[in-house]
Amino acid sequence: MDDEDLMKKAIDKAREGIAEGQTPFGACIVKDGSVVACEHNTVWKDTDITSHAEIHAIRSACRKLETVDLSGCVIYSTTEPCPMCFSAIHWAGIRKIVFGTRIEDAKKYGFSELEIPNEKMKELGNSKVEIVSDLLRDENVKVFEEWAAREDKKSY
Repeated sequence: MDDEDLMKKAIDKAREGIAEGQTPFGACIVKDGSVVACEHNTVWKDTDITSHAEIHAIRSACRKLETVDLSGCVIYSTTEPCPMCFSAIHWAGIRKIVFGTRIEDAKKYGFSELEIPNEKMKELGNSKVEIVSDLLRDENVKVFEEWAAREDKKSY
């Protein structure tokens, strides 16, 4: 599987979350070409503002690999990770973040994002994580549009 295939898995997971009444975010963690974890946001289901897709994927990957050290892993996220998620990715040792839309896109759709781009977090924190942005951007924007069109949508 290539980067686009893996991002499509994150997109599918985000759509699964939308169908379950959640917000439009998905994330997959891959190690050595194999998907270790793929999760969607569950903020509303869990009544937990920290239940972001990236956090769920990190927790799942740690359990599956029986370690808190996810070095060698790559995370594919439908949207640029927020500062909380970026920090968790850094602490887990994930080597690369690949995302579709940017923090400002989430903000346009009503999410109360802190506008601190991952590149700035990397610079300020002296993180070694590699960052690849805008992968399948149009398809990821479409996920936001699908969510925004729903009558039952909730944001935070």
